[in-house]
Amino acid sequence: MRMLVDGDAGSTSDWDDRWNHIKKFLERSGPFMHPDFEPSTESLQFMLETCKILVIGAGGLGCELLKNLALSGFRNIHVVDMDNIDVSNLNRQFLFRAKDVGRPKADVAADFINSRVPGCCVIPYFKKIQDLDETFYRQFHIIVCGLDSIVARRWMNGMLLSLLVYEDGVLDPSSIIPLIDGGTEGFKGNARVILPGMTACIDCTLELYPPQINFPMCTIASMPRLPEHCIEYVRILQWPKEMPFGDDMALDGDDPEHIQWVYQKSLERAAEFSITGVTYRLTQGVVKRIIPAVASTNAAIAAACATEVFKIASSAYLPLNNYMVFNDVDGLYTYTFEAERKENCSACSQVPSDLHFSPSSKLQEVLDYLTESTSLQMKSPAITTTMDGKNKTLYLQSVASIEQRTRPNLTKTLKELGLADGQELAVADVTTPQTVLFKLCFTS
Repeated sequence: MRMLVDGDAGSTSDWDDRWNHIKKFLERSGPFMHPDFEPSTESLQFMLETCKILVIGAGGLGCELLKNLALSGFRNIHVVDMDNIDVSNLNRQFLFRAKDVGRPKADVAADFINSRVPGCCVIPYFKKIQDLDETFYRQFHIIVCGLDSIVARRWMNGMLLSLLVYEDGVLDPSSIIPLIDGGTEGFKGNARVILPGMTACIDCTLELYPPQINFPMCTIASMPRLPEHCIEYVRILQWPKEMPFGDDMALDGDDPEHIQWVYQKSLERAAEFSITGVTYRLTQGVVKRIIPAVASTNAAIAAACATEVFKIASSAYLPLNNYMVFNDVDGLYTYTFEAERKENCSACSQVPSDLHFSPSSKLQEVLDYLTESTSLQMKSPAITTTMDGKNKTLYLQSVASIEQRTRPNLTKTLKELGLADGQELAVADVTTPQTVLFKLCFTS
């Protein structure tokens, strides 16, 4: 057997027996094969020459995914990641070395795989997923997510739903791009297969994601006891008050200057209350809501995701149906179940969701519902509607000048705003690239 070592990438040709381990799955029958699959050489050729895979994220999961996919025969791989390499990544993100600190993860990961696996071509994009358009995403056969953000997952989910084509209300199967999503949290993880428009989407199962940890405001402001309390005080109260980088500059957890400012202010706050333990790394973790990663969990979940990519790309085996839970806190435990699609899902259903409020309800109550509802969990919803044939912005938070102009609407009742029973509200949010439609249903 030919072994690959660092620097051994002079030839991109396939040597004899290189893909024997893959051929055993694709060129002969077996008890676990898809009932409609006929063994042949065509599936391997599709994987090697045609199939185009997009990996989103080049962190702990992403590094494992890129390695697994490249060694499984996928040669046309693209990877998107917006982060630079930090020294704290090196203990588990094995495609990176100390010399790579400060460089884009996507670029370094692609260079490593391309130099290590002959014939594989990984194309990197040092961008946010939101910076790439529909044309970019439509080119892929399968998309795999190795993200650490629920907001990013939901956005990607929304993008794939927006690519679906319906003819007379019937979904065109050729417009479906399967989404394989993996997630890890310490010693726990999950892998799932999503067929947009057919199976449960990310938003259908928002309740499955753990709630974000928040500290009581009274504790943060008056009685801090932990270093995290000091950091949250600076993040929530001091940053919007002092606006150290300009009036319209939101706190960016990926900006070293922003984190350094929060870190210094948190140290000062901690000193006032004789609290120790505030570090730069903890500050970044609190601001970005980072949960410590475990390399073995990443490896297990990435292996499960790569297996599902192989099954879908080859059509040789039935894919996961459709959600797998992994836990190795006390021993090893896995559980698979079928997450059911919600008929009234705001993301993947074809009809506007109902919003039940009385005419005397204030717009602030609608806004609170959009952000606090377990089935919606929006972050900064912008609400618009159509009145007398014209588009009217009821509230928009992301632009300071418009927020100031529309803020008085929050204290007005829905009746005072001129809204009627059955009226449609269009809501834009960072959790989706699409505008979400709701139908206002007045209650007595």
